[in-house]
Amino acid sequence: MNVLGPSLAPYIRSSRTLKKYVTPVAHWYADLMGYRKMGLKYDDLQVEESPEVQRAIGRLTPRETYDRSYRFKIASDCDLHHKPLPKEQWSKPEDDKRYLQPHILNVLKEEEERFTWDTMTVQRK
Repeated sequence: MNVLGPSLAPYIRSSRTLKKYVTPVAHWYADLMGYRKMGLKYDDLQVEESPEVQRAIGRLTPRETYDRSYRFKIASDCDLHHKPLPKEQWSKPEDDKRYLQPHILNVLKEEEERFTWDTMTVQRK
């Protein structure tokens, strides 16, 4: 299992019938989690203690890093006041894109490649 955890998403997306029934439940669950009410995106919820995620965060552009920090500041303020943001300031589902996931996948791919090269055995002919 990697940093992102197991996922049934590719299987669900490949089946039109399954996707039709699971998508509304997924949207309902995302709304129920409440992170959008604090102005956060899904990738803001990643556990930052793992070295892979820390390296991926280091690869963000300065703008993405600033936006991430700003979202955390706003969410902390909401938590301090025990109130969510006004409805017009919530994160919209169409804006909730996975901005950190591609960086995490690249880090994992590089680590796998590094492990392959480090454990390679050379055979003489």
